[in-house]
Amino acid sequence: MPIAVFDAIRGNISSFLGGAEVDLLPGNADFLPGDELLNELISIDGHYYRFMARREALSFTRSEAAFCRELLTAFSGLYSGFQQEGYAAQFRTALLASIMDITVARSLRGDHRKGFWPIQQLIQLLKNLSYQRYEGKPATTGFIVHRTTLPLLRKLVRERRHTLIPLKPHEDITPAFFDNPLPYRIVDGTNLFFVSNIQMQVTGVIRTSPAVMHTDIERLTQREIFSLVRRAGRGAFAVTINEASEIEVLISPARLLVRRKGIWAIFDPDIFRTFLAGSIDTEAIDELLWTVYALSKERHGTVILIYNQGARKLGILKKGSVGGDDPVGRLLIGRVKRRTISDLKKAGILLRILSSDGMTVFNQGGRLMETGFIFDTSHAREVVTGGGRTTAASAASFFGKVIKVSQDGPIELYQDGRLVYRFG
Repeated sequence: MPIAVFDAIRGNISSFLGGAEVDLLPGNADFLPGDELLNELISIDGHYYRFMARREALSFTRSEAAFCRELLTAFSGLYSGFQQEGYAAQFRTALLASIMDITVARSLRGDHRKGFWPIQQLIQLLKNLSYQRYEGKPATTGFIVHRTTLPLLRKLVRERRHTLIPLKPHEDITPAFFDNPLPYRIVDGTNLFFVSNIQMQVTGVIRTSPAVMHTDIERLTQREIFSLVRRAGRGAFAVTINEASEIEVLISPARLLVRRKGIWAIFDPDIFRTFLAGSIDTEAIDELLWTVYALSKERHGTVILIYNQGARKLGILKKGSVGGDDPVGRLLIGRVKRRTISDLKKAGILLRILSSDGMTVFNQGGRLMETGFIFDTSHAREVVTGGGRTTAASAASFFGKVIKVSQDGPIELYQDGRLVYRFG
């Protein structure tokens, strides 16, 4: 029975793990251990079962493994509550609707001896608000949930040159919290955030300092809020609704749990670091991965190739350039070629380059080789076909690692002509 019921959430777990194959087997089932295999033993009603996940080319991160352990604990607990005959359909429905929310709340609570209901209540409140519109615009808001004392939090805010506006008495986060539109019209989750303790009581509002300057990428990826979360006590987190009506949960070390299109996903930098390791400079990897997330959040499509061969050979793969031989285009591209990813980001033009049509090509030193590049797919072996970006990404991945961002948000990683990971 548990194995049959597991089928109801198989797709959600696979999506969370970037497209990995997942299964639940009897505890005594044979398996072949390996770096690409996630293997967890779980007890359900006195019987052991083995959860297995496999993903080619990319090993699982510690964050993914920890999330799966929380999910299996939640699965076991829910299953035990639906043992009566005739409740299988109800259990599948409850499981499909709630288990990922429960797992997110469990992973955020920290101390496993305490309940996760207050966090789950906040997530449910924000899920409801994500469907809200006010004068045609989506509702946005944000909470910073600290795990430190208020005096230490005030000190941290002063050091970062932000402003903490206290609320006395504290206000409980209840289902009626957003009945008045002012809390989500004014507290936007970009410059203004509610401050809450882990008991889900709002103790004030933080206004970020205009003196803290950020690039467009750092602003889109909330780098300053990550800094606050990192220093606001072990297990602190922030949660926002962005302008795309997605829920973003910021945790430390810098990772994101994202609810997009009704499904939870994890943006884990370690996945991208593993994928790009050895193909590009380490510093450039971190600059690039957060830029890719910013593009995904803004719904700008792109294809990025980390080219692993010499510059002369690249010319053979070129079918043309976006804009053709336009002299103005040649002048502009000439000004940015050979500049590093970091330089382009600081200059505020990296997002604009990557969101332009065509492929962007970097060498292994993280320097720009081409932009607006039209790849000649005839030079590749058999490829994954689909839209123009998918075909180009698959073909180009025979000549280096490829990152593709779709216009509707998903991020895909390609290697040797095949898709190896998908976020969102």
